[in-house]
Amino acid sequence: MQKLFEIKNVRVYDKINYDSIEIFSNQTTFIIGGSGTGKSTLLHLLNATISPESGEILYEKKPLEQWDTLELRREVLLVSQQIYLFDGTIEENFERFYKYRKTPLPSKEKFRYYLALCMADLPLDNLCAKLSGGERQRVYLAIFLSFQPKVLLLDEPTSALDDKTASELFENLIALRKEKENTIIVVSHDQQLKEQFAEEIIRIGRDEQ
Repeated sequence: MQKLFEIKNVRVYDKINYDSIEIFSNQTTFIIGGSGTGKSTLLHLLNATISPESGEILYEKKPLEQWDTLELRREVLLVSQQIYLFDGTIEENFERFYKYRKTPLPSKEKFRYYLALCMADLPLDNLCAKLSGGERQRVYLAIFLSFQPKVLLLDEPTSALDDKTASELFENLIALRKEKENTIIVVSHDQQLKEQFAEEIIRIGRDEQ
Protein backbone atom coordinates (compact mmCIF):
# COMPACT_ATOMS: atom_id res chain seq x y z
CA MET A 1 0.00 0.00 0.00
CA GLN A 2 1.09 3.53 -0.73
CA LYS A 3 1.28 6.13 2.01
CA LEU A 4 -1.03 9.03 1.28
CA PHE A 5 -0.63 11.11 4.44
CA GLU A 6 2.04 11.10 7.11
CA ILE A 7 1.51 13.08 10.30
CA LYS A 8 4.61 13.56 12.43
CA ASN A 9 4.60 15.11 15.91
CA VAL A 10 1.85 17.58 15.07
CA ARG A 11 0.46 19.93 17.70
CA VAL A 12 -2.48 22.30 17.24
CA TYR A 13 -4.50 24.65 19.47
CA ASP A 14 -1.76 24.18 22.08
CA LYS A 15 -3.52 21.08 23.41
CA ILE A 16 -4.08 18.47 20.68
CA ASN A 17 -1.16 16.24 19.71
CA TYR A 18 -0.78 13.67 16.96
CA ASP A 19 2.47 11.77 17.43
CA SER A 20 2.65 9.56 14.37
CA ILE A 21 -0.18 8.71 11.96
CA GLU A 22 -0.03 7.10 8.53
CA ILE A 23 -3.01 6.98 6.16
CA PHE A 24 -2.85 4.86 3.03
CA SER A 25 -4.37 5.49 -0.38
CA ASN A 26 -7.19 3.61 -2.12
CA GLN A 27 -9.02 2.52 0.98
CA THR A 28 -11.62 3.65 3.51
CA THR A 29 -10.15 4.77 6.83
CA PHE A 30 -12.22 5.53 9.91
CA ILE A 31 -10.86 7.87 12.59
CA ILE A 32 -12.21 7.17 16.07
CA GLY A 33 -11.60 8.42 19.58
CA GLY A 34 -13.24 10.09 22.53
CA SER A 35 -14.82 13.52 22.51
CA GLY A 36 -12.29 16.33 22.28
CA THR A 37 -9.42 14.16 21.07
CA GLY A 38 -9.13 15.98 17.74
CA LYS A 39 -10.83 13.76 15.18
CA SER A 40 -12.52 16.56 13.23
CA THR A 41 -9.47 18.77 13.71
CA LEU A 42 -7.37 16.13 11.98
CA LEU A 43 -9.58 16.32 8.88
CA HIS A 44 -9.15 20.09 8.79
CA LEU A 45 -5.40 19.66 9.06
CA LEU A 46 -5.33 17.21 6.14
CA ASN A 47 -6.73 19.72 3.65
CA ALA A 48 -4.96 22.72 5.22
CA THR A 49 -8.11 24.41 6.47
CA ILE A 50 -6.08 24.88 9.64
CA SER A 51 -2.32 24.73 10.09
CA PRO A 52 -0.35 22.96 12.82
CA GLU A 53 1.60 24.92 15.40
CA SER A 54 4.43 22.42 15.12
CA GLY A 55 5.26 19.13 13.45
CA GLU A 56 4.89 18.05 9.84
CA ILE A 57 2.14 16.73 7.56
CA LEU A 58 3.06 15.09 4.26
CA TYR A 59 0.64 14.49 1.40
CA GLU A 60 1.99 12.20 -1.29
CA LYS A 61 5.43 12.56 0.31
CA LYS A 62 5.43 16.38 0.02
CA PRO A 63 4.92 18.74 3.00
CA LEU A 64 1.53 20.43 2.93
CA GLU A 65 3.07 23.90 3.00
CA GLN A 66 4.72 23.14 -0.33
CA TRP A 67 1.37 22.47 -1.99
CA ASP A 68 -0.67 25.17 -3.65
CA THR A 69 -3.63 25.46 -1.28
CA LEU A 70 -6.28 25.57 -4.02
CA GLU A 71 -4.74 22.58 -5.78
CA LEU A 72 -4.60 20.64 -2.52
CA ARG A 73 -8.24 21.35 -1.68
CA ARG A 74 -9.35 20.25 -5.13
CA GLU A 75 -7.70 16.88 -4.52
CA VAL A 76 -8.44 16.60 -0.80
CA LEU A 77 -12.06 17.67 -0.33
CA LEU A 78 -13.57 18.14 3.13
CA VAL A 79 -17.30 17.67 3.70
CA SER A 80 -17.73 19.20 7.14
CA GLN A 81 -20.50 18.75 9.70
CA GLN A 82 -21.74 22.28 9.00
CA ILE A 83 -24.03 21.98 6.00
CA TYR A 84 -24.19 25.13 3.91
CA LEU A 85 -26.64 25.31 1.05
CA PHE A 86 -27.63 28.47 -0.78
CA ASP A 87 -31.22 29.64 -1.08
CA GLY A 88 -32.85 28.31 -4.20
CA THR A 89 -33.21 24.93 -5.86
CA ILE A 90 -30.98 21.88 -5.74
CA GLU A 91 -29.89 22.59 -9.31
CA GLU A 92 -29.02 26.19 -8.45
CA ASN A 93 -26.90 24.96 -5.55
CA PHE A 94 -24.91 22.69 -7.85
CA GLU A 95 -24.42 25.65 -10.19
CA ARG A 96 -23.31 28.01 -7.40
CA PHE A 97 -20.75 25.56 -6.03
CA TYR A 98 -19.34 24.90 -9.48
CA LYS A 99 -19.15 28.63 -10.21
CA TYR A 100 -17.37 29.20 -6.89
CA ARG A 101 -14.78 26.55 -7.76
CA LYS A 102 -14.50 27.81 -11.35
CA THR A 103 -15.16 24.29 -12.58
CA PRO A 104 -17.02 23.41 -15.81
CA LEU A 105 -20.65 22.59 -15.12
CA PRO A 106 -21.61 18.94 -15.80
CA SER A 107 -24.93 17.85 -17.21
CA LYS A 108 -28.16 17.60 -15.27
CA GLU A 109 -27.87 13.84 -15.71
CA LYS A 110 -24.65 13.96 -13.70
CA PHE A 111 -26.39 15.94 -10.97
CA ARG A 112 -29.11 13.32 -10.82
CA TYR A 113 -26.55 10.51 -10.81
CA TYR A 114 -24.75 11.85 -7.73
CA LEU A 115 -27.99 12.68 -5.96
CA ALA A 116 -29.21 9.10 -6.48
CA LEU A 117 -25.86 7.74 -5.36
CA CYS A 118 -26.21 9.77 -2.13
CA MET A 119 -29.76 8.49 -1.53
CA ALA A 120 -31.19 11.91 -2.43
CA ASP A 121 -33.08 11.08 -5.61
CA LEU A 122 -34.99 14.37 -5.57
CA PRO A 123 -36.21 16.68 -8.36
CA LEU A 124 -33.62 19.31 -9.23
CA ASP A 125 -36.20 22.07 -8.85
CA ASN A 126 -36.85 21.25 -5.18
CA LEU A 127 -36.10 24.19 -2.90
CA CYS A 128 -33.29 23.42 -0.48
CA ALA A 129 -34.95 25.46 2.27
CA LYS A 130 -37.82 22.96 2.29
CA LEU A 131 -35.66 19.84 2.57
CA SER A 132 -35.39 17.84 5.79
CA GLY A 133 -32.10 17.74 7.70
CA GLY A 134 -31.25 14.34 6.29
CA GLU A 135 -32.08 15.41 2.73
CA ARG A 136 -29.93 18.52 3.06
CA GLN A 137 -27.04 16.41 4.34
CA ARG A 138 -27.29 14.05 1.36
CA VAL A 139 -27.67 16.83 -1.21
CA TYR A 140 -24.64 18.59 0.26
CA LEU A 141 -22.60 15.38 0.03
CA ALA A 142 -23.78 14.77 -3.55
CA ILE A 143 -22.52 18.20 -4.63
CA PHE A 144 -19.08 17.60 -3.13
CA LEU A 145 -18.89 14.04 -4.42
CA SER A 146 -19.63 15.25 -7.94
CA PHE A 147 -16.26 17.05 -7.98
CA GLN A 148 -14.64 13.58 -7.93
CA PRO A 149 -11.80 14.36 -5.49
CA LYS A 150 -8.86 12.01 -5.03
CA VAL A 151 -9.45 12.12 -1.28
CA LEU A 152 -12.85 12.60 0.35
CA LEU A 153 -12.82 13.70 3.99
CA LEU A 154 -16.16 13.05 5.69
CA ASP A 155 -17.00 14.50 9.11
CA GLU A 156 -20.03 12.72 10.60
CA PRO A 157 -21.62 12.27 7.14
CA THR A 158 -24.61 10.25 8.37
CA SER A 159 -25.48 12.08 11.59
CA ALA A 160 -28.97 13.00 10.32
CA LEU A 161 -29.71 9.63 8.71
CA ASP A 162 -31.38 6.45 9.94
CA ASP A 163 -29.29 3.27 10.08
CA LYS A 164 -30.69 1.76 6.87
CA THR A 165 -30.14 4.90 4.79
CA ALA A 166 -26.67 5.41 6.25
CA SER A 167 -25.66 1.85 5.38
CA GLU A 168 -27.02 2.07 1.83
CA LEU A 169 -25.30 5.41 1.32
CA PHE A 170 -21.96 4.00 2.41
CA GLU A 171 -22.37 0.96 0.19
CA ASN A 172 -22.66 3.37 -2.74
CA LEU A 173 -19.70 5.45 -1.59
CA ILE A 174 -17.48 2.39 -1.20
CA ALA A 175 -18.49 1.04 -4.61
CA LEU A 176 -17.60 4.38 -6.20
CA ARG A 177 -14.33 4.53 -4.27
CA LYS A 178 -13.30 1.16 -5.62
CA GLU A 179 -14.32 2.13 -9.14
CA LYS A 180 -12.41 5.42 -9.08
CA GLU A 181 -9.53 4.08 -6.92
CA ASN A 182 -9.68 7.05 -4.60
CA THR A 183 -9.57 7.39 -0.82
CA ILE A 184 -12.20 8.04 1.85
CA ILE A 185 -11.32 9.21 5.36
CA VAL A 186 -14.23 9.25 7.80
CA VAL A 187 -14.91 10.61 11.27
CA SER A 188 -18.05 8.92 12.56
CA HIS A 189 -19.57 7.86 15.86
CA ASP A 190 -21.58 5.20 14.06
CA GLN A 191 -20.26 1.89 15.36
CA GLN A 192 -22.21 -0.11 12.78
CA LEU A 193 -20.71 1.84 9.86
CA LYS A 194 -17.22 1.40 11.25
CA GLU A 195 -17.63 -2.35 11.66
CA GLN A 196 -19.19 -2.76 8.23
CA PHE A 197 -17.04 -0.50 6.07
CA ALA A 198 -13.73 0.39 7.71
CA GLU A 199 -10.70 -1.05 5.92
CA GLU A 200 -8.39 0.74 8.34
CA ILE A 201 -9.09 2.25 11.77
CA ILE A 202 -7.04 5.03 13.37
CA ARG A 203 -7.60 5.59 17.09
CA ILE A 204 -6.89 9.00 18.55
CA GLY A 205 -6.57 9.55 22.28
CA ARG A 206 -8.67 7.30 24.45
CA ASP A 207 -10.78 4.74 22.66
CA GLU A 208 -14.43 5.44 22.03
CA GLN A 209 -16.68 2.53 22.94
